[in-house]
Amino acid sequence: MPQIKPVIETFAKIKVIGIGGSGGSAVNRMINAKIKGVDFIAMNTDVQSLGHSLASQKIHIGKTVTRGLGAGMDPEQGRKAAEEAQNEIREVVKDTDMVFITCGLGGGTGSGASPVVAEAAREAGALTVAVVTKPFSFEGVKRREIAEKAWENLAKNVDAIITVPNERIGQVIDKQTTMLDAFKIADDVLRQGVQGISELITMHGIINVDFADVKTIMRDTGSALMGIGIGKGENRAIEAAKMAISSPLLELSIDGARGILFIITGGSDVAMSEIDEAAKIITSSAAEDAKIIFGVIIDEEMKKDEIKITVIATGFDDRQPLTNAEDAFFHYPFFGGKKTTSDNKKNEDNEDNKNPELLVKKAKPAADITPVGISEHKKPAAASAVENEEELEIPTFLRRKMGI
Repeated sequence: MPQIKPVIETFAKIKVIGIGGSGGSAVNRMINAKIKGVDFIAMNTDVQSLGHSLASQKIHIGKTVTRGLGAGMDPEQGRKAAEEAQNEIREVVKDTDMVFITCGLGGGTGSGASPVVAEAAREAGALTVAVVTKPFSFEGVKRREIAEKAWENLAKNVDAIITVPNERIGQVIDKQTTMLDAFKIADDVLRQGVQGISELITMHGIINVDFADVKTIMRDTGSALMGIGIGKGENRAIEAAKMAISSPLLELSIDGARGILFIITGGSDVAMSEIDEAAKIITSSAAEDAKIIFGVIIDEEMKKDEIKITVIATGFDDRQPLTNAEDAFFHYPFFGGKKTTSDNKKNEDNEDNKNPELLVKKAKPAADITPVGISEHKKPAAASAVENEEELEIPTFLRRKMGI
């Protein structure tokens, strides 16, 4: 008996395209992290680098333009290489709901090819999100200039762009950290950006966030903020929320955001009061007319007494720079904490140095931190129809979502 294919696909089709050396490294890290529900594609002018990719699909661009070599910090070569492979690129992004483009800006392939790939993805109707890095200062002025121009070209061709300023990483890691480890950390931050958003779509929750919600928040929005926070213990929701919106993933703060999507992941013991606490912190600095969408995922594999909060914020009129990059970094769950000194480093287990997530110490306790870019918490206005005093403390959008 022939199988009947449904007219509408059940799940959103998500693809991650890593372009150039940095993009390829980030894709490898994502694959090793076992991100589910995502297809990975590596794209490069450098055949040798492409050979090290773990991606199931590899696209060699610029076969006649660069003849298997890299683009040599020449974005024009990268652009020509992508245009030469235009048909293959269009085939890759066809019938795809969401395309992530990840690369390091400042080189030739990522800087030149990424706008071409992004344009093809948007023309195919995909929600197109770029997650990119800008260079460390030690990489020189020329690379920084290339990165800024490439960023402008890429931003014109994507729905949203999440920018990781590598220099923020360089400012807070230990002085003894090797250059190789510094680049590993940058790759891992790219991984977290893609994984954080894709899991919102692919993981089912008791209060669910689906692809339509992500599209509502990210379509045609420009610069975006994406942060992940993890909290433990009695004040875990507060701690996680503060960490998520004080993320070093962006040059922005959450102030004035007109679109916010956040999702809380934890065990079956997640309390309504914790959702309320997190919501107040996350939404306190948003615009009054902000679209706010939230979800809750019960994941029994989470560690006991632990909560993870993922936040996406978009719709900024102007860039809101984080006023203190080092503070933002300290609050981040994976890289947060005070700088390690040489004396402290001697006492660190050697295994820590092999893992980019452990190159700096754990974050400060929530009680010790003042979140970056957060104003005083606003008390939500009470709804006249609600009489219960406890319910008055719950933001209106939460009460509507939960049917209170």
